Amino acid sequence: MNANLFAALQGAFPADLDGCAIECADGPSLGLRYSWRDLERGSAMLANLLLSLDLPAGSRIAAQTAKSVEALMLYLAVLRAGYVYLPLNPAYQAAELDFFLRDAEPAVLVCAGANFGWASKLAFLAGTRYVFSLNEDRSGSLLQRAASMSDEHSIAERADNDLAAIVYTSGTTGRSKGALLSHANLLSNARTLKDLWGWRIDDVLIHTLPIFHVHGLFVASHGALLAGAKMIWFNKFEPRAVIARFAEATVLMGVPTLYLRMLGEAALTPAACAPMRLFISGSAPLLLDTFTEWRRRSGQKTILERYGMSETLMLTSNPYRALDGDRLGGTVGPAVPGVEVRVSKDGERLCAPGEIGAIEVRGPNVFAGYWRMPEKTQAEFSADGWFKTGDVGFCDANGYYSIVGRSKDLIISGGFNVYPAEIEGYLNELDGVAESAVIGLPHADFGEAVVAVLVAKPNQSPDGDALIAKLKRQIAGFKVPKQVFIVEELPRNAMGKVQKNRLREQYRAWFA
Repeated sequence: MNANLFAALQGAFPADLDGCAIECADGPSLGLRYSWRDLERGSAMLANLLLSLDLPAGSRIAAQTAKSVEALMLYLAVLRAGYVYLPLNPAYQAAELDFFLRDAEPAVLVCAGANFGWASKLAFLAGTRYVFSLNEDRSGSLLQRAASMSDEHSIAERADNDLAAIVYTSGTTGRSKGALLSHANLLSNARTLKDLWGWRIDDVLIHTLPIFHVHGLFVASHGALLAGAKMIWFNKFEPRAVIARFAEATVLMGVPTLYLRMLGEAALTPAACAPMRLFISGSAPLLLDTFTEWRRRSGQKTILERYGMSETLMLTSNPYRALDGDRLGGTVGPAVPGVEVRVSKDGERLCAPGEIGAIEVRGPNVFAGYWRMPEKTQAEFSADGWFKTGDVGFCDANGYYSIVGRSKDLIISGGFNVYPAEIEGYLNELDGVAESAVIGLPHADFGEAVVAVLVAKPNQSPDGDALIAKLKRQIAGFKVPKQVFIVEELPRNAMGKVQKNRLREQYRAWFA
């Protein structure tokens, strides 16, 4: 049996191949509709183009393009041709792209036409044989070359453990690492989520996420494709436009920032949200205020928060069906079926319910290791085969997990462990605070000093000293920030995660 992921996706296409698979909601292709037959033919032609290049087995195909349906077709083409897909953030500049080209050594690079000049020079110097352009308006040499190819293609035979994609981690704490994801990793997780979240053929997904990342490319796209469900496709997120399409849709996946922006729109009402059966949030922690306010404004539509990583795909999820339990704000739910999650202390014993420790996982979703980093791979797995996520959290008596933070973000102040997420939870409840980030800075006496960086709510001016005084009445003194900074916004990566490394660097010398 062919274990190629594309074979499973194609097998889920509806019987009516002329039905609408994707409708473009913005950009140069506004109003354009792609049928399931278009996805089949387009990916076949692109696959045949790749095969015509006579690439070595296992070749990596790098894509650094704007979001478009054709970019999604390229991903499908790479799968069906049996090569390895390498998605890259289109915001990467020359030095960043140079690193990925030299590290992954792709045989093909597909980039935006505007970047072709400098990107192709970097690619050829790194040994990449072919460079094509692909633009948001469906122009570029990739589609021009593919236009002459046959629209019939036999899907390449692949085994479960054959590599399907390399997804580089964000690199916020050091060198980016390429997570090796197999066809079986991706398919097992997609099938699990299809059942867990109740995907149906009559669902309509509003796709607002970028497709260079696990959330948008694998979780969202695979979900719709494996259900044979239509997508309303936004190249860019615009809150009012997205809310306007709720009337025709049933599912939305987003990061917390997107939900916050929609809460700022008067158009977000119970009536507008009524047709939607499921709102999902991930990629960054969802503030309890956002969770609660969304439920109020949407007419009791409770956001489902889940937890995953590039290396593992989805690990846990709040329940979709009421009979499986409540969706609890501040938690990421129980482990998804077929995946084992545990919390351990110092790698020596399992933690009791409510006890904070290191989160570890194993299952068919877990990656094989990091690209060309055997020592790092070995270090990130326990002796009994569990992957060390690097996240710190706890599991309650009912099996719901809560993430406290990253182990690398742990602050040790005066010999005491301080978990930033705990302090942020208190800060975010204080008057005038919209959101916060807690970091540790070098300190001569304490080793590290706890510091808070805050964003104020609109038209409010919280006083740092007053906030510190309030916290002293709520939590132990060693956890209370020694300094508070008020900023207009927190630095974030493309998926909405706060980049604490940038904050630590910015304020590093404060106590020097």
